[in-house]
Amino acid sequence: MRHSALKSYDYHVWANKRVLDHLKSLPEEVYCQEIQSVFSSISEVVKHVYRVDIVWLGVMAGDSFEEINAMNGRILKGIDGKGLVEMEKLYDETVEKYMAFLDRQEDLDKDVSPEHPELGRLDTTLSELIQHVVNHGTYHRGNITAMLRQLGHKGVPTDYVFYLYEQSSVR
Repeated sequence: MRHSALKSYDYHVWANKRVLDHLKSLPEEVYCQEIQSVFSSISEVVKHVYRVDIVWLGVMAGDSFEEINAMNGRILKGIDGKGLVEMEKLYDETVEKYMAFLDRQEDLDKDVSPEHPELGRLDTTLSELIQHVVNHGTYHRGNITAMLRQLGHKGVPTDYVFYLYEQSSVR
């Protein structure tokens, strides 16, 4: 039987794709338009979710805080000025990296203990970290929806139940 963390991650991918597809259907300027909100623009939210997904993959892979911090700096430089289509490609590449990593795992409930210089050691499991990635994405997709409404546009539904309905109709 397929682990529930994998299904949750599939939902995360589905929801991100729905949001990115919706953003592509809107006037191009909406993506970078400055706004008074949690983030200065929708593009900043998209970049944040992308960057954090990669950071957590590094944590799950056992990279050190120093390695992740250096990688984070490279990511920030690499995504500066990227448009929506370019970010979508980077999201797709990240999904491939996650799937390759997850496919190599024999036990998603195995214990992992990432270390953070300020927060200390966290004793958790891979599946709980996957759930965090999914939850983080859900939170920020909500930010995007609120920002779109503020800019006079509708969001796109990404509730988990819509994912379940769509998956049941595919079978």
